[in-house]
Amino acid sequence: MSTSTAAPSTVSARAWVVLALGVAAQTAGTVFVSAPAFLIPLLHTERGLSLAQAGLLAAIPTFGMVLTLILWGALADRIGEKWVIAGGLLLTALAAGGAILAEGYLALGVFLLLGGMASASTNSASGRIVVGWFPKHRRGLAMGIRQMSQPLGVTVAAVTIPVIAADAGVGAALFVPFALTAVLFVACAIGLANPPRVAPRAGAAGAALPPHNPYRASGFLWRIHAASVLLVVPQFTISTFGLVWLVSDQGWDALAAGVLVGAAQFVGAIGRIVIGVVSDRVGSRVRPLRWVAVSVTLVLVLLAAVDAAHWGAAAVVFVLATTCTVAPNGLAFTSVAEMAGPGWSGKALGVQNTGQFIAASMVGPLMGALIGLVGYPLTFAAAAVFPALAVPVVPRAHAEHDHL
Repeated sequence: MSTSTAAPSTVSARAWVVLALGVAAQTAGTVFVSAPAFLIPLLHTERGLSLAQAGLLAAIPTFGMVLTLILWGALADRIGEKWVIAGGLLLTALAAGGAILAEGYLALGVFLLLGGMASASTNSASGRIVVGWFPKHRRGLAMGIRQMSQPLGVTVAAVTIPVIAADAGVGAALFVPFALTAVLFVACAIGLANPPRVAPRAGAAGAALPPHNPYRASGFLWRIHAASVLLVVPQFTISTFGLVWLVSDQGWDALAAGVLVGAAQFVGAIGRIVIGVVSDRVGSRVRPLRWVAVSVTLVLVLLAAVDAAHWGAAAVVFVLATTCTVAPNGLAFTSVAEMAGPGWSGKALGVQNTGQFIAASMVGPLMGALIGLVGYPLTFAAAAVFPALAVPVVPRAHAEHDHL
């Protein structure tokens, strides 16, 4: 890895290229991870799986990510981001190819697990590479754009996977993430470049000192991690069960429901940019993060009320809920990377993602079982408890420090 004294104060053309490839790379990985969630209507209504069983299958790629996020982050800290991202995409494409050819749910689950383990590379490294290329006063914008990748990936999956699966089966639907990850592997291998690095601290004898451990300095990172875990529960509740809720509870056909879910995710992607710009303007990541946590709580309570009362505004509130629930990620990621510094940001982002995806992997089976027991309105109300708990956990703005 190359070293330099500091990140530039202006944004270079290369930085925008890296940002575009980072967004595309994680979008492709997200399509793979989220694809099984959009197979739930087919598996539940036509293949006879319960919502809890289908939700468990949908959670397998996320569980795979949990196993490797910190390892990918540590590898990015050591060798740089370019080949972590490109190599992970290649492995994800291979796993998607195996899933296409798999016979039976057990074999399918194995390849979904392997693909989730591989796709974690883009989560750990693409955020780090973007933060490294952009100065502080533009990082909120840059990470807001980068964080568009998750809702964009869900959008692509929402408008393609259900329709293809209904017409040609599960294997044909999984060709979408296979093609995307294969193409992005080539693009990232050619176009990505590791950002300039801050020179390591030198000791009295001139030898490089190991970077400070930010987890020992304060509880800031732990509080961001904890708040993010709480905020991911409503996000994955909506993204995992939104489509099947529209189809089975609201009476939408699969195509129209997929279009609405995709549109909602796209609006959420724009919302991530807006909240990132707001954080640049107010000079804080955690203050807007607290605002978002309050908003998520309120909108989920509203969604539960609308569903229970059978009001006609369910689709509008669903779009609003999707937008709010996906908004926190960019703020939290940027805050973690800035606080951790260049020597720890890969590992810290790996820890950040690991906590989130542990929670996310539990959302499918647990919320699916809860829906089966008490229905959608009470499940949405239960999901609102988590962002409410996150509000006091988010650190105060005066605790923020930038080590990048």
